[in-house]
Amino acid sequence: MRRAVGREPRRLARWWRRRSLRTRLTVIAATAIAVSVFVAFQVASELLDWELQDAAEDQLRADSRVLASTAERSGVAQVPLPPYPGSGHLVRVILPDGSTRTPAGQPALPPVSGPAAQVARGASTDLMESTDSDDDGYLIIHTLRAGDGAVQVARGTDDSPINRFGLGMLLIGLLCVAGGALVGRAVARTGLAPIDRLTAAAVRVAHTRDLDADIPDEGGGEIRRLIQSINEMLAALRDSRRAQRLLAEDAAHELKTPLTSLRLNVELLIRLDRRGTLDSALLAESRTRLLDDLGAQVAELSTLAAELTDLARGDVSDESTEVLDLADVVVAAATRARSRVPDIEIALDVTPVEVSGRPAALQRAVLNLIDNAGKWSPADQPVQVRLRAEGASAVLEVDDAGPGIDAVDVPRVFDRFYRADSARALPGSGLGLSIVQRVVDAHGGRVAVARSARGGALLRVVLPATAPPARVTRPTAGEDTVVR
Repeated sequence: MRRAVGREPRRLARWWRRRSLRTRLTVIAATAIAVSVFVAFQVASELLDWELQDAAEDQLRADSRVLASTAERSGVAQVPLPPYPGSGHLVRVILPDGSTRTPAGQPALPPVSGPAAQVARGASTDLMESTDSDDDGYLIIHTLRAGDGAVQVARGTDDSPINRFGLGMLLIGLLCVAGGALVGRAVARTGLAPIDRLTAAAVRVAHTRDLDADIPDEGGGEIRRLIQSINEMLAALRDSRRAQRLLAEDAAHELKTPLTSLRLNVELLIRLDRRGTLDSALLAESRTRLLDDLGAQVAELSTLAAELTDLARGDVSDESTEVLDLADVVVAAATRARSRVPDIEIALDVTPVEVSGRPAALQRAVLNLIDNAGKWSPADQPVQVRLRAEGASAVLEVDDAGPGIDAVDVPRVFDRFYRADSARALPGSGLGLSIVQRVVDAHGGRVAVARSARGGALLRVVLPATAPPARVTRPTAGEDTVVR
């Protein structure tokens, strides 16, 4: 039984959730009007009942005073009591010995109560009381001291005005509920019209995949903010689709050259092998050079694929943000750069400074900066990497002693796949610095290009620090490493 009782509210809640917003507004409006009419009826009925009772009591007091004045003049035993006319108020005289006199033909009144008898004996002057009657109502009896006895005037309650009033209020309430439902329906239809148009526009965008169709800005308040938010979402989707299209086009363009070269070299090897002239047609030196080219092209494709994957993921990463020492990240990136390119020489001058970020992403950015500088720095000149704290920021600088970046190339140096004319003969995909900027932007920093004191390129990264740097001394990471 308890389970059945508990299921009813849940069923009602499920039924309510399945209703449309228009139906909910209609039901709410009709319910609100019904509750308002019911409360108004209850309050008005109580007020009407009080008013009728006050009027009846005032009338009884007036009639009692008239009868009492007559009784005082002629005595309570001789006061004339005309025959009962068949309607109107009821009267009774209480004699000093406790007996009573009533008009001829008048219905019997309830026995004299104790408080009324005390009024007749002179204990008090008057008394207003009510008692049950035989007509499913009640009598209001006013007892007033008169001479050496008392007089009583009684009147039965008349509920007909209240009943007529209740019936009228019921009819009015039903009309109000019906009208409220209609008004609620109309208000819901009018108020939700922008929502309906917004829904239709969203469905149209979903079916046509046309993200360029902005939803007309109409309505006001919450509706306008909702439409503006959806338009902003569509604009973000348009930008994302445009970025994906550009990335796909740029990736196809960049992959075309190494794939073509790789395919030609592989086809050459296959043809010579099928003819059985591989050893005679290619000298050992040429074969070694061809295999080296194949290995370099495969490595270039692998690097490009990894960078494209990293770039296409954008800011989506499972790596959590934590407070870390950026100096550890820089030293780890320098170690990886040395293992990848043993010929590169790196001079570190880093100061411990804490930042909030993703360690792997920051290390990838620093590694790309070092790799970029290593491509340009002469063999006898090290890549200098400096990390220091400036106020509330961590400043990372990577410079080389190469030819530097031309002024015309500076505005586009962080663009995806952009490579200066002087860099097209060097290995690389043109994505490294673009990844650097994306990582720095995601960490709330900024990156800039300048010319170093040695004449090469100076790339400066500024990240917000989480705390003032601690001045500690660490063991050196290598012969050309200085860590303060």
